[in-house]
Amino acid sequence: MPPKPRFKLHPRVLSSAAPLSRRPPPLLLGIGPATTSGPRRLQLLSSTPASSSSSSSSITPSRTFSSSSKEESKEEEEEPLPPLPPSRWYSDLRARLGKCILFGCSREQAARAAGVLRALATEWRDLTAGAEGFLTGGRRGLEGQQVAWGEMDSFGHVNNANYIRYAESARVNWIIHFAGVDPANGARWRQLMTPKETGLIMKSITAEYKFPMTYPDTVSAYHKLRFAPAASDTSLVLDCVVLSHRHKRVAARTAEDVVVYDYAAARKTPVPPFALAAFRDVWAAQQREARRARARIRELAGRVEDLERETWDRSGAVEDLGTAG
Repeated sequence: MPPKPRFKLHPRVLSSAAPLSRRPPPLLLGIGPATTSGPRRLQLLSSTPASSSSSSSSITPSRTFSSSSKEESKEEEEEPLPPLPPSRWYSDLRARLGKCILFGCSREQAARAAGVLRALATEWRDLTAGAEGFLTGGRRGLEGQQVAWGEMDSFGHVNNANYIRYAESARVNWIIHFAGVDPANGARWRQLMTPKETGLIMKSITAEYKFPMTYPDTVSAYHKLRFAPAASDTSLVLDCVVLSHRHKRVAARTAEDVVVYDYAAARKTPVPPFALAAFRDVWAAQQREARRARARIRELAGRVEDLERETWDRSGAVEDLGTAG
């Protein structure tokens, strides 16, 4: 997509793993303190307010949005979304399940734990992305991209510039996939990725790196609209998330300001009507997916909580140390 994207390099954020020897605090998908007046309530807390935006809002491109765009976004958000789960929800649930199993489970409890582990193994990508409103599957992004050994640099990790390339490929796939969804305007969608008539030009891109990926690994990258577009908008703000399959977590994020450009007139132009209708449908789908994924994560966390109450967290619980043969 011309011209070449310019981006800023941010310091890496290295997160330490939560200890496995004790129950995680409420901020890490924990459980509220015990009370005598009623059962404990599962808490899905986040340091960010509940919204369709992810933590990538901290790298917002510098632009002024029309008031009509914001008003339409509010209309789509009539009912607030549930809280966004913490970024380490996957590893947290696995660690808590491990503690239950090590403490000692009955055959029935072990089967339930296996069911949760199976769900985590098969749904982690859809839930991690979906909880933030990213839509997966259907050629919507870059999926299952193998990390090449040559993408690492002299520091022994994937070079920062490669994350921008992952996002670029995902963005092109995201736009082109609309040609299949909307075949009547397929040629128009494909033309958006060419310097002819109306096209898309990258105005700015910023990146936030979460941890250093290394070879071997596999990545998937997805885009979403940060705001519901208005008819008067001449650009789109997109968020992108790059997921590491090896670590099953977010490796990087980008925030992108993409201008709709009329090459014949050599100036910016509003989003074409055919694209505007599709983008509004996508915005609504993003909201639905965020709600579904967050509810599913909450359900899995509740099943883990039940196992904790029945094993090491029950009254008079004694760890099963086995018997001498």
